[in-house]
Amino acid sequence: MNSRITPDHITKLKANEIFVFGSNLQGYHSGGAARQAMDKWGAIWGHGIGIQGQTYAIPTMQGGTETISPYVEQFILFTQNDPEKTFLVTEIGCGIAGFKPVDIAPLFSKAVYIPNIWLPQRFWEILQAENR
Repeated sequence: MNSRITPDHITKLKANEIFVFGSNLQGYHSGGAARQAMDKWGAIWGHGIGIQGQTYAIPTMQGGTETISPYVEQFILFTQNDPEKTFLVTEIGCGIAGFKPVDIAPLFSKAVYIPNIWLPQRFWEILQAENR
């Protein structure tokens, strides 16, 4: 599990890697990781959900964590259909959206068992603490 840690600063992607970022439903990728996803790896302006180029958008700006959870579930199911890809999850929702890792990490509890999902270090720490 600890070997599947998303790097803090992603500047390059391998051909099989997908940059997973927090978005808004409208797909206005104007700041943070969303802007990076659009500028570098093919996220599409106006598309706020799902796979786009070498990115995957998870909406985080539409309400509380209960509104993010279905999109995380959808993402986890998606990754299982593409096991050759490595999905590098950033600290979605923990920038412009204003959440803390302790709010978002539990949404990824099922991802612990999916070998092609990598999570940020702080998400792993929270998930491991919950399982003790």
